[in-house]
Amino acid sequence: MATAKKPAAKKAASAKKPAAAAQKTPNAGFAKPMNPSAELAAIIGDEAMPRYEVTKRIWAYIKEKGLQDSKDKRNINADEKLLPVFGGKEQVTMFEMTKLVNQHLSD
Repeated sequence: MATAKKPAAKKAASAKKPAAAAQKTPNAGFAKPMNPSAELAAIIGDEAMPRYEVTKRIWAYIKEKGLQDSKDKRNINADEKLLPVFGGKEQVTMFEMTKLVNQHLSD
């Protein structure tokens, strides 16, 4: 007894995805260039850049200066440049840092 085979054309057509669905566009708000305040510009530079680039540069600065707390890596110790960005706090958490840094960015 012979088994019926499904047409190959249907399989191939259903496997194809539209080209537009394969490409993702970045979130416009996330990639929008933001201007840093004077305090933040002392750390990351004064040119406008997206939030993700601001975060990358701040973390590079923190790691370069060894400002992560040795006992609890979630905490960041402020130096003289970060103190004004952190609102005068000597130490903040990573999550609090993001909130404080966003206050130093404008359109």
